[in-house]
Amino acid sequence: MPFITGKHIARRTFLRGMGASVALPFLDAMVPAGRLGGRNVAEVGATRLICVEEAMGGAGGNDWGATQYLFGPEKVGRDFELLPYSQLKPLEEFRDYLTIISNTDCRMAEPYVPVEIGGDHHRTAAVFLTQAHPKQTQGSDLYVGVSLDQMQAQRYGQDSALPSLELCIEAVNRGGGCAYDYHCAYTDSISWASPSQPLPALREPRAVFERLFGAGDSPADRVARRRTDLSMIDWITTEVARLKRQLGAVDRLAMDEYLEDIREIERRIQIVELRNTSGQARELPEAPAGVPDSWEEHMQLMFDLQVLALEADITRVISLKSGVDSSNRVFPESGVTKSFHPATHHGNNHQAILELNQINTYRLSAMRYLLEKLKNTREGDTNLLEKTAIVWGSAMGDPNLHNHRRCPLILMGHASGALEGNLHLKAPLGTPMANAFLSLLHKLGHDDLERFGDSTGELPLSFPRGVTRATATSSSSS
Repeated sequence: MPFITGKHIARRTFLRGMGASVALPFLDAMVPAGRLGGRNVAEVGATRLICVEEAMGGAGGNDWGATQYLFGPEKVGRDFELLPYSQLKPLEEFRDYLTIISNTDCRMAEPYVPVEIGGDHHRTAAVFLTQAHPKQTQGSDLYVGVSLDQMQAQRYGQDSALPSLELCIEAVNRGGGCAYDYHCAYTDSISWASPSQPLPALREPRAVFERLFGAGDSPADRVARRRTDLSMIDWITTEVARLKRQLGAVDRLAMDEYLEDIREIERRIQIVELRNTSGQARELPEAPAGVPDSWEEHMQLMFDLQVLALEADITRVISLKSGVDSSNRVFPESGVTKSFHPATHHGNNHQAILELNQINTYRLSAMRYLLEKLKNTREGDTNLLEKTAIVWGSAMGDPNLHNHRRCPLILMGHASGALEGNLHLKAPLGTPMANAFLSLLHKLGHDDLERFGDSTGELPLSFPRGVTRATATSSSSS
């Protein structure tokens, strides 16, 4: 364990035991003597990036749904109102961290030639973070573009233990060909390290946990540890005690809380595995034993693991695919018993659109858990929500039409001051979503980037100072 004794410990300190390797959160002892008063956002750690893809657009992308402000609020600027039936209403308490971007298009997901017609579900996921048009193929010559998260990882994630972390909630990685002559990688992957290299995503919380903390001496060590009744933390108690002797009271408390968080997540993973191997009927009989039947429980476990990974600076870039296109999953907690995909084909019936909106609202409400966890996680003199940029959205607009206009997009967090929050920005008609991503990448330090995807320029992610509100029509066309 690398210590620089007497003054401070290294930021990359790990506590190691059989089958375990635990990175540490930021501690006061990691700041060299004489510099405690100078702790600031830049000094403690880099801006984090989380990208979450929502499947199949939303009710607010429909013409009628837009007039009801189911996604984009009526007013632009800072004085917007989230109506009671707005999809964004569950995030009201975090409005200071929201940059809502409405009315952008993802035309790269549209068919270019007649043979591509009908394949929208099989292009959309790959387009979201690349804003590039997938090559129609079921062979190894697949091609789309480098995704936004991987551009960030390649530039700013190389000194982390994991340059990036890719996660998913529903079954992916089927391999081979899917429908409409598209490779399944386009449907399964939102992260692309190169135009021809999709990155596989982890679905099981146990696999994520092992990826973050299970890098012990050998696979045999990890298997042996899991076969005992001991927590992973129990294997590093000697190292923990050794380190705590060199820490002050505040750092000892922070360390205890962090290790207890790890222990609690491990316990919850074990509960899921035991429940799903008990022989009782499952809601998701095809899912691995480590995958919770509850979508919300699964999302929360994945969010908890993400926060631990960011807190310990194991990675600074994460992507999460929260569902798959054409999913028939049911979300009774939303108040709607229709399965997801049939609900998206609302036939322009107003009641059916509102039912879809209920499902959309329930799914987006899961983000509240992540925002709260990040806000409650301290790092230096601030919290992780202040230092994180979260991209949430879809490359589909109105799923009833399978179109890619008026797609939902929200940026959350303050990104180390790069994002103001408390803003609704409505883009002029025909604006590519790529314009917003180009602006975000510039704010994250990619100053030399001239284009991204099909961008035609920047979409400013700010609003004039001294202006609190404006009508949507005074700011942009609709």
